Amino acid sequence: MALSQSWLSSFFAIVTILTLSTPVHSLYFYIQPRQQKCFFEELPHGTLVVGTYKAEIFKQETNSYGSDPSLGLTITVDETFDNDHRVVFQRGNDAGRFTFSAADAGQHKLCFTPDTSSNGGWLSGASAVRLTVDMVIGETSKIESEDKSKMEDMAQRVKNLNSRLQDIRREQVFQREREALFRDQSEATNSRVVRWTLIQLALLSLTCAWQLSHLRSFFIKQKLT
Repeated sequence: MALSQSWLSSFFAIVTILTLSTPVHSLYFYIQPRQQKCFFEELPHGTLVVGTYKAEIFKQETNSYGSDPSLGLTITVDETFDNDHRVVFQRGNDAGRFTFSAADAGQHKLCFTPDTSSNGGWLSGASAVRLTVDMVIGETSKIESEDKSKMEDMAQRVKNLNSRLQDIRREQVFQREREALFRDQSEATNSRVVRWTLIQLALLSLTCAWQLSHLRSFFIKQKLT
């Protein structure tokens, strides 16, 4: 009985996780060169779809599939409910990523075609292309969380810059205060030097006047004038 209850608890936990998790579609298929492979997806309004893909060409020398940088891929997404209105047209390399958001609710057709426009038609001699596609539907919260983390990082950088500016302003105020204090000290020193110089000149003038008066009296007494 305890084992059955434990199994039921685990089952309901798994079901809850699968219900709350973001739906992920992973698939791979084989297509011939220049052949278009499409599938349909019903998407609610505003749903964000993020997909990654990898195309591999069959190589006779190794008898296996492998990547080839010269292999290209064309991705299109059409709204079947709106006269096949095209919302995505993307040409990429053999591996990459595509992203789009459903502007309206309805069925969307996603197509993948090996791109031969830039390869000179060499794919015509190839046997098959294996395409692996992983799609995450409804990744809006993840993107928003990433944007939020970026915004928080930018806000922190701005805060750090503001703190640095405040430090620079305080340093400037301190330097101005030091300059004002040094200027006041210099002016006070210059004032004392000028005053002392004037006192010295006055003393020298009095000394010279006294000496001249003394010499004149001496010469008069000696009857030399």
